[in-house]
Amino acid sequence: MAEIKSHEFDRFAEKAHELYRVFVIYGPDRGLVSERAALLARKTGIAQEDPFATLKLDVSDLQSDPGRLLDEVNSLGLFGDKKLVWLRNAANEKAVVDALAVLAEGSPPANTLIIEAGDLKKGSGLRKIAEPAKTIAITPCYPDDIKALNALIDTLLAEDGLSISPAARHQLLDLLGGDRVASRNEVRKLALYCRGRGMVEEEDVTAIIGDASSVSPDEAVDAVLTGDLAALRHALQKIETSRTPVFLVLQSCLKQFQMMELMRTEMDDKKVQASQVMMTLGRHIHFKRKPLIERALERWRTEALSREGHRLQSAILQSRQRQSLEQSIAFQTLMAIALQSARQQR
Repeated sequence: MAEIKSHEFDRFAEKAHELYRVFVIYGPDRGLVSERAALLARKTGIAQEDPFATLKLDVSDLQSDPGRLLDEVNSLGLFGDKKLVWLRNAANEKAVVDALAVLAEGSPPANTLIIEAGDLKKGSGLRKIAEPAKTIAITPCYPDDIKALNALIDTLLAEDGLSISPAARHQLLDLLGGDRVASRNEVRKLALYCRGRGMVEEEDVTAIIGDASSVSPDEAVDAVLTGDLAALRHALQKIETSRTPVFLVLQSCLKQFQMMELMRTEMDDKKVQASQVMMTLGRHIHFKRKPLIERALERWRTEALSREGHRLQSAILQSRQRQSLEQSIAFQTLMAIALQSARQQR
């Protein structure tokens, strides 16, 4: 097993490419996933600005050509040099899982493959293949703990010759931690604001820092289900600021509506209450979200859930086909469904 613990990663990265050619980086902290993938890419020594040496793919690029990933990893560069293949936004898609299964069974490829994935559940396709494989390195990326956040604050402020008061540190810690890139950007913004002062005070944090403490699609999904338009706008703004792909919100919302449609069908077929279905089909749902899902099940009918599921599928397809309009498509779709949720409560 080549599972690299989060606290071991920095040391591992120094010699990673002497040991492995295939890397899977996953977790709920999308900023940390991107940061670690970028570090591994730099350590390869392969020129990232050279389009013949580095190929960056989105998982949507594999939809029309499922075998492309394996072909690219096994093909030589234009001049016979090694290549870096960098895949983003993976989430147990069949094309990725199938390619990884082939790579896990064979000898290490000549080229390097880095896969950035979302929050993969234990036992899911990519983890099931990568974790026991001896030729694949896999590492999780979870939100920073207090120790890591303090180190991040001290390092970034020290670059501008700044210290921070205990009260300001306490307030700042409450606003960071959900996403590494978002946290880093917020601290850098604070350092720029306070440059030349020597000390960061509590009022400086209040004046300049936003909330990067929790960037999760669940927050937006829950706002859609409750019909809370203000909360949805706030959640989408946080997601955009953290550079988390808004596609993940559409995908999470679709999965939630599909699950609710299945649960609502069970309620109708067996003439049972939402609370009873939650004890069976809803066992995997986090306990904090269960009351919200139960209330939504009581309001929504199967036909309506199916209709909104189709709306989300259409939006996902449009966002992949017209990526320049992805933000607009997602915003309009989620707002429309949230409005339907609000009407359900009247």
